[in-house]
Amino acid sequence: MIVIIDYGMGNLFSIQSAITYLGAESIVSSDPNIICNADRIILPGVGSFYKAMENLHTADLVKVLRGTVIDRKIPILGICLGMQLLGLSSTEDGFREGLGLIKCSVERFEGQKFDGLKIPHVGFDTVSVKHKSKLFDGFNSQVDFYFTHSYRMKFTDQAYAAGICRHGESFIAAFEKENICGTQFHPEKSQTNGLFLLRNFVRNF
Repeated sequence: MIVIIDYGMGNLFSIQSAITYLGAESIVSSDPNIICNADRIILPGVGSFYKAMENLHTADLVKVLRGTVIDRKIPILGICLGMQLLGLSSTEDGFREGLGLIKCSVERFEGQKFDGLKIPHVGFDTVSVKHKSKLFDGFNSQVDFYFTHSYRMKFTDQAYAAGICRHGESFIAAFEKENICGTQFHPEKSQTNGLFLLRNFVRNF
């Protein structure tokens, strides 16, 4: 069973519809008992990092997620803000610690590098697949996905970068570290490519 975490921020039912289309079972839930017994977890997210972490703490889900993913090694896919929440911290709407499942911070795009490009980064853009990856299994080296974000993860160790995109600067579009992975783009809004990636998460993790 795939558990899609409901903490008040995310395209919950768009993701669930995509999972159902792929023939997999899923449930949208904030129940710690259901989350602890998940086979896989999807953490979606749209909006403020600060507010998202506040909601996760209020729902008593921070410890549950850390235990399920780190101790039990249950696969998790973070999507957009959900990917950022897997990191150490963000400065969006004020400094806030994240889930700390992967050692990187989240920072706003640096505007001086953009030369007329708009922030937020919105729309379909090309991701360069960096290495052999379970998420990108079967994809070509260049593939388009849908983005909408003003912040991005800042990795000091590029070893876990599964996909790279460029918007004024190169940034991590997707990462994969053992059972923990994330996409800055929205697979549920990325048509066939997004469905294919979600299928890989369902099948390969």
